Amino acid sequence: MTYAIIETGGKQLRVEPGRFYDVDRLAVDEEGSVVIDRVLFVDNEGDISIGQPIVEGATVEGTVLRHLRGRKIIVYKMRPKKKTRKKQGHRQELTRVMIDSINLNGKAITGASAKVEAETAESADS
Repeated sequence: MTYAIIETGGKQLRVEPGRFYDVDRLAVDEEGSVVIDRVLFVDNEGDISIGQPIVEGATVEGTVLRHLRGRKIIVYKMRPKKKTRKKQGHRQELTRVMIDSINLNGKAITGASAKVEAETAESADS
């Protein structure tokens, strides 16, 4: 199984190609593509690359599916015996990103673009 650990929005995520993830709002239009270069770790079928702090030449490509808002959380503060109460709500702005491929040193190691590269290499050999 091939996966990568990336950093976006101050959080770290384990991502795999073909799956979507909700990350903090990115300034990219819907159906636009995004390239994340803060890759901390790459595992390619047992062949691992560990960054210090990031892996050189590693990127993760994705497509923005849509922008949405997270679930509402309630922040309630109360000081007992003082008649002080404060209620506040918050909804985080999110972006849903579909991971297309994981690239290492300019070459796609997994994802749709890796399949295309493999098919073109096979046809060139024939």
